[in-house]
Amino acid sequence: MALSTTQSIWRSGGGDNTRTAYCGSGVMAAQFFIPDTNTASDNVQASSTNTSAVVLPTNAIVTSVIVTGDGGAAETFDLGYAQYDGTGTPDPNGYVATGAADAADTIGVGAATAGVGQGVPVSELVYVTGGGTLTAGISGFITYFVLDPLAGQQNV
Repeated sequence: MALSTTQSIWRSGGGDNTRTAYCGSGVMAAQFFIPDTNTASDNVQASSTNTSAVVLPTNAIVTSVIVTGDGGAAETFDLGYAQYDGTGTPDPNGYVATGAADAADTIGVGAATAGVGQGVPVSELVYVTGGGTLTAGISGFITYFVLDPLAGQQNV
């Protein structure tokens, strides 16, 4: 039995019913919105109209942050995380540190404004946090995948 239906489909869709091929992990995108009233340690929300907090799963590895560029000229933003259970040390700019908010951009691992949390798995559920020098809210997407604890060795 597969760890997940999706993983078994990836493997068998590639023509392997023998459990030989590495099934991999799917890349996902989480929409976010940072209200102009947020400070860097405040939770971001799902959209400008959906105020639900954005929570990433345990073992999520952020690979990039896409900002839609709907901020004003010279405005910046930070994007980070805080542990869901309130323990541990939050990192308010773990994913983006002083990113430009006024132009559409993709901030990936290794970019000048990428935070040190990009490319590193989180050890527990985390709230996504964000704020900046915003006069209007900004929106975007976080691309990530979840680290496969079985290293591709699921059954078909």
